[in-house]
Amino acid sequence: MIRSLSTFFCVFILSGLVGLDPTIHGAEPPLPIFTDVTEQAGLDFKHSFGDDNLSNIVEGTGSGAVFFDYDGDGWLDIYLPNGAWHPDVSDNRGRRYRGQLKNRLYRNNRDGTFTDVTDEAGVGDMSFSFGASAVDFDGDGHVDLYVLNYGPNVLYRNNGDGTFTDVSRKSGLDNANWSLAAPWFDFDGDGRLDVYVVNYLEYDAGKFRSFYAAAGYPGPLSYSGQPDALYRNNGDGTFTEVTKEAGVFNPNGRGMSVAVTDLNNNSLLDIYVANDAMENYLYRNQGDGTFVEEALILGLAFGEGGQGVSSMGPVFGDVNRNGLLDIFIPDMSYGCLMINRGEFFQDRTTQARIAVVCGQYTGWGGLLFDYDNDGYLDLFVANGNAHFEYPEHDVLLRNDGTGNFIDVADQSGAYFRQRYVGRGAAYADFDNDGDLDLLIANLNDRPRLLRNDGGNRRNWIKVIAKLPNGRSDAIGARITVRAGELVQIHDLIPTTGYLSQVDPRPHFGLGDAQQVDAIEIRWPDQTRTTLTDIEPNQILTVIQEAPEEDTP
Repeated sequence: MIRSLSTFFCVFILSGLVGLDPTIHGAEPPLPIFTDVTEQAGLDFKHSFGDDNLSNIVEGTGSGAVFFDYDGDGWLDIYLPNGAWHPDVSDNRGRRYRGQLKNRLYRNNRDGTFTDVTDEAGVGDMSFSFGASAVDFDGDGHVDLYVLNYGPNVLYRNNGDGTFTDVSRKSGLDNANWSLAAPWFDFDGDGRLDVYVVNYLEYDAGKFRSFYAAAGYPGPLSYSGQPDALYRNNGDGTFTEVTKEAGVFNPNGRGMSVAVTDLNNNSLLDIYVANDAMENYLYRNQGDGTFVEEALILGLAFGEGGQGVSSMGPVFGDVNRNGLLDIFIPDMSYGCLMINRGEFFQDRTTQARIAVVCGQYTGWGGLLFDYDNDGYLDLFVANGNAHFEYPEHDVLLRNDGTGNFIDVADQSGAYFRQRYVGRGAAYADFDNDGDLDLLIANLNDRPRLLRNDGGNRRNWIKVIAKLPNGRSDAIGARITVRAGELVQIHDLIPTTGYLSQVDPRPHFGLGDAQQVDAIEIRWPDQTRTTLTDIEPNQILTVIQEAPEEDTP
């Protein structure tokens, strides 16, 4: 059923500040520049793997980066997971790190700077952490935080006053395996957010020593995999594991990360798991609370590189703007761009001119995002050696409008002339100026916050989709934006890529379009809201119409 809009409002409108530059209107604008603002922003965090020397696969896995609005002020804050000294993982010579490392939360000051509020918020987990995800799991209007660890995971419930409470044990989400990522979505259609937890390996505390020393340390095939876990939200603050019942149990998976989206436009959210040194999984949602694994028959189990790759953080996006979501998976060779052909996926990594650039690097955190607001998704990849602290350049490829890519890193700022040991990456408009900025998590090093300067020369719109309470994000909603002949789709699942979470406000570049012809939101309950003739260059909040009360 198509519902007309009952309530919508704009948080604020920036069109007067960031519309098209009249000096370049009608011409191709210059490419945006990414400026490293880490220091001036006050991000004084430094990642550590809890040891002096990189010596095992736990230490080398690194961490992600998370954007979320923990205080509900409309400006995105940053959470950064950290490592720790751990007796199973770390060398005794690194014991001085014991009890000295913790995760950090930085509050956005709305002026381009951030303040460390970790201690006052109570989210400084001192476990060996890798990824995190943030949603309002209990529907109270406050965004909660789930931290993925080597050892028990930690769920922090947001109290709504700037502080959090650890509810891990009570909730049942204190999974004791080695967890890396956890997207939230309503898999069974009951209106409550469930969570899929990706688990990696059964690390043996360094017992396995039959490896080639020059390789650095044993790789993933030296260890048994661990099964992922799907948890159903019971609606009372607790969760029940339903992995086997739902058909997503695979005891030997080596999950590196996971992405959730509606791959075949049937209103059901599917699960794609990127595994290390083995086939990937695609769990197709059957609509009855169960899934069927179909990666091999759809062409998503392997890329053209076969099984000799290590898949990292998968990301979805409609690369060629044909109304179907494609997928990019960074790996330790060329990466894989899998184009959705409806009944199958086609590997176009080479034809799209990605392989020639990415093949020289070790890819981890990939992002599909429109950094120049021309309406087409561009590609960023954070790179870094897997077994040594050898830095590599990151990759920025611009979509030429046909689904093929052009290397523009050298034209995009001094940052791309530097090298880092990159891991996770996330995008967000942290300064609310209408273009997407970048945050890259680096192994045993400072993260880098890159401000997008010039991406807002072209028009854009950002859509905040809220449930009927007006406070909770409509996780799992699909937003479709039409401007002229260009149609864009985005599924609201912010946990994506490698161990990271991106801006939960879907962002759409509009190019030179002077208005948005239509915005359609397919809500998680399958009802729809359609808006027409919307002004560009604004952050638009749309609240779902409350269901009609039953009458006797």
